[in-house]
Formats: sequence, C-alpha cells, structure tokens
Amino acid sequence: MARKKNQAAPREKEKSAAEYYKLNIQAVDDLVNASKENSPPVSQAELKKYHAQRKPALADWLKAVLLKAWFAGIVCYFMVWGLGMYLANQWDLLLVVGVALGVVTDLITNNIFRFIAKPAGALDRYMMFPKKSFWTLPLNLIYAIVLLLLVVMTYNGINILLAGPNGETALGVEPILFGLFAMGWDMLCLGIKRMFKRVVNDAKTSAGRDRR
Repeated sequence: MARKKNQAAPREKEKSAAEYYKLNIQAVDDLVNASKENSPPVSQAELKKYHAQRKPALADWLKAVLLKAWFAGIVCYFMVWGLGMYLANQWDLLLVVGVALGVVTDLITNNIFRFIAKPAGALDRYMMFPKKSFWTLPLNLIYAIVLLLLVVMTYNGINILLAGPNGETALGVEPILFGLFAMGWDMLCLGIKRMFKRVVNDAKTSAGRDRR
C-alpha cells in the first residue's frame, strides 16, 4: 500500500504541473480574432486607465515668448553686465550688444524655432526673417540693433517718469526686464509686419478683382 501511495504522488505532481502549463487555446484564438464587432464595449474611463497621461503642450506663442525673453536676457547678462565695466563708451557697448543679440537670434533662437516647430514652419510667424539664407544674418543684425534702441528708449522713458527729485536713475538694466522689453518690442514689430502683409495682400486681391 505504501508503494502505491508513493507511485501515485509523482503522478499527481506531474498532472498538476501539466495543468499549470496547459495553454488555453480558446483564449488565444479569441485574442487573435478580436475585433470591434465581437469585442465587448469598454467605457472611455476604463480605457484611460491603460493610456499614459499626455503632458499638455505649450502653445506656439508661449514658446516664442519664453525663448525670445530668455535669450535676450542671456545677452544682457553676458554683454551688458559682463562688458559694461570694460567699455566706457555707451555707444560702443550698444553696438556690441546689438551685434550679439542679432547673432544669437539668427544662429540660435531662430534655429530652435525651426527645430521644435510641429508641423514644420509653424513658428515662422514669430521670426522677422523666417527663410534661412545668406542675407538673414546681416538683416537680423540690423533688426537687433533697432530692437536694442527701442529697449533703451523704454528704459529712458521709464526713468524719466520714475526719476527722483535729484534725477536719479530709478530703473537699472538687468537681464529679466531687458529680456521682457526686447521680447515685447520684437512681438510688436512682428505684429506690425503681419498687419502690413495682410494689407498688401488685400490690396493685391482687390486689384485683381478690379482687373477682371
């Protein structure tokens, strides 16, 4: 009797192991042949549990504002604060800062816009000269110097309004406000450019209609 019990024990173990590793063929067939018609309905709430939560994407205008303000502030930090003590002549300092701002805009900021634009060209409206060519660098240099003069006028106007009784400077140049002022004037100039193009396109359209 003891031998029969010992012989039955391995058989039971083999059977349990076989049952454990037994493949459910019907379940595999159901999974392979699954479709919208033969699958049970699943609620959207249930589906969201198995989908990764997508992070909200930044709007194009917000990307442009942040990048423009950031790189203009970087230029102010390294050029105005860094070279201000070495260049005594203010006009020489403004020229160096304007050139640096134009180079950074053409070689870094605009190239980042082109790289992160989805779809391609989505951020062209936030560049004064979106088409990359040999002439964009000198044009961006001139444009940056114009922006810098507008920023200087902004600082001077604020200091005139906020000057103390002794005519002391109330607002000094620092990277954050410099970046915001440069970005603000840049976005305003871009808005004027788009408005001018719209007026020209409308005039061409109306002229074409009159010829017909």
